[in-house]
Amino acid sequence: MTAKNKKRAMRIATILGLAYLLPNLLGFLVFTAGPVIFSFGASLTNWNIMNSPPLEFVGFRNYQQVGQSSQFWTFFINTVYFMAFSPVGIVGSLVVALLLDSRLRGMTLFRTLLYLPSFTAGVAIMIMWKGLYNPDHGLINACLRGVFDLFSLPFQGPGWLQSTQNLMGLHPEKIAFAVKDIGLGAREALVFMGFWAGLGGGNMLLYLAALTNMPDELIEAASLDGAGPWAVFRHVKWPQLAPTTFFIVIMSVIGGFQGGVDSAQVMTGGGPAGTTTTLAYHIFRKSFVEYQFGYASAVAWVLFAIVFAFSGLLWKFGNKETNY
Repeated sequence: MTAKNKKRAMRIATILGLAYLLPNLLGFLVFTAGPVIFSFGASLTNWNIMNSPPLEFVGFRNYQQVGQSSQFWTFFINTVYFMAFSPVGIVGSLVVALLLDSRLRGMTLFRTLLYLPSFTAGVAIMIMWKGLYNPDHGLINACLRGVFDLFSLPFQGPGWLQSTQNLMGLHPEKIAFAVKDIGLGAREALVFMGFWAGLGGGNMLLYLAALTNMPDELIEAASLDGAGPWAVFRHVKWPQLAPTTFFIVIMSVIGGFQGGVDSAQVMTGGGPAGTTTTLAYHIFRKSFVEYQFGYASAVAWVLFAIVFAFSGLLWKFGNKETNY
């Protein structure tokens, strides 16, 4: 084949390759890149179809309003509050995966049962938990009341979804702490529900897959050297699980900043007093309830910057024990 024919064949191969990629590229441009660019443009305008003002370019005024909004920072604290409990869920998933990492008969059934909530419709699960958290007739307070009655102790059940109290004593409407605000309230209710739903979810499967693919020779060699179960986990299993843990932490941070919309919409409406309103739910309400699309787009880009910064820090300082 001559050099001319080779160039022609390469040109045809390039055209065919681009033709195969074109549908995916068009989908990315129309459904991903296009909306992202459009949202940034919208964040520089006063787009608000509720008040119907003349559409005009306002520059970075929306971003300035976001930075000066005490409401934004309150909802940011709400988001961080929910994320603060993520390590507990990650550790719980690891413990469950270690318990299920066995070839005993019937273990597949246990794995299926633990993963079952992940198959169930999220709204149905939330409605069930909303009934369980009813302070007067819910099963949770009924069980607590039974325990207190058993020891002849007075019982004042938590208000759960109707209460603004929380374990850190955060004031519901401003950045402040107070002893009277310490207790179990709507924030903890959503945290407990999320912990229950995530305990046997995707993180457990990731850990279980990593444990299953771990070379048996390493564990056997450590056992022959006299290492006990804890030593085997600490010096053999844990280093092998570091990449999986790093991935789970990164995804938990991203998901934590973007989450909270479904649970707030179905169970609390963002209340009481905004205590369960996360930044993602704040964007949702500003967009589709108050129709302030310009301001909501600015909040979305600020949230993107926050997620990018946290992910960058984790990538720089959190992967020292991985192979990345």
